[in-house]
Amino acid sequence: MTIQRKVEALIRPEIRALKAYHVPDAAGLIKLDAMENPYTWPEEVRQAWLGVLRDVAINRYPDPGARALKASLRTALRVPEGGEIILGNGSDELIQIILMALAKPNAVVLAPTPTFVMYEMIATFTGMKFVGVPLTEDFALDLPAMRVAIATHKPAVIFLAYPNNPTGNLFSREAVEEIIRTAPGLVVVDEAYHAFAGETLMNRLTEHDHLLVMRTLSKQGLAGLRLGLLAGAASWLNEFDKVRLPYNIGSLTQASGLFALKHMELLDAQAAQIRTDRERLYEVLRGMPGVQVWPSRTNFILFRVESRKADGVFESLRRSGVLIKNLNPAGGSLAGCLRVTVGTPQENAAFLKALEKAL
Repeated sequence: MTIQRKVEALIRPEIRALKAYHVPDAAGLIKLDAMENPYTWPEEVRQAWLGVLRDVAINRYPDPGARALKASLRTALRVPEGGEIILGNGSDELIQIILMALAKPNAVVLAPTPTFVMYEMIATFTGMKFVGVPLTEDFALDLPAMRVAIATHKPAVIFLAYPNNPTGNLFSREAVEEIIRTAPGLVVVDEAYHAFAGETLMNRLTEHDHLLVMRTLSKQGLAGLRLGLLAGAASWLNEFDKVRLPYNIGSLTQASGLFALKHMELLDAQAAQIRTDRERLYEVLRGMPGVQVWPSRTNFILFRVESRKADGVFESLRRSGVLIKNLNPAGGSLAGCLRVTVGTPQENAAFLKALEKAL
């Protein structure tokens, strides 16, 4: 039997049908494709951080419950009294933990689409059925369609990215709360871009025992740490904690997270600068002929090129030394669309110059 025959015999067909998540090489390019904070820490802060890391006992396993870090995060993110939290190696691991715990035969994962791709990918990994409910033309929640999908499929979990990725908009609070009231299973509100939107449902956790709120520190300049948080009722999180692998948050991440939380004013100032630069970038894009752009409550902007093929514009930008995200291959409502992360003023200027050339 050839190795390919062995692969086909042993690997699940839905896994073989997938493509691995692709991260393009950004070497030598202005990197505006991954919603990262473009700012580093001042040198004196970096030196203080390195001093903390020098004292970490890397020959020992980390605190398996990350107790000190969880306590600091609870305060910093204002998790309500009575709510529990677990930590993940980024939001991706938390999504995986949730779905591994819920993956009964025929269980359904539901989300409005287009949205964060990992909801569907991890549903496939865990053998669950993913149901996507298309957003309206202006990327708002289609409440009538959501009601029908919820009644028809009775999802075990609904994911709502708040704000949404890749569209950048913040769904109507009233629509989100109606979905929470209607849902027969869990509702996970993914607030990855909270720092740029300022809206949260964290304070509603005690009102809805099936609501969970997910956060990450990646967008606030700590993407390299891979640190995510899930908050909700202890009854749920105690079950999810059984699925979490031991020592999933390493010692260096725990120490770095604790250090960063003591410098939240720096992270908040960087987020404020990004919000200001986002609005400037949006106004310039809005004035460009042949470009349709959508307002954003995140640290990226979605736009559609109407006068040129999106694939060609993407490649032209890359040749000019600027890497953004090409969403055109996804098709549907994202046909012709590109997504740019808000960078430094210098990076944004280089992107705009390259885009004018490409158009």
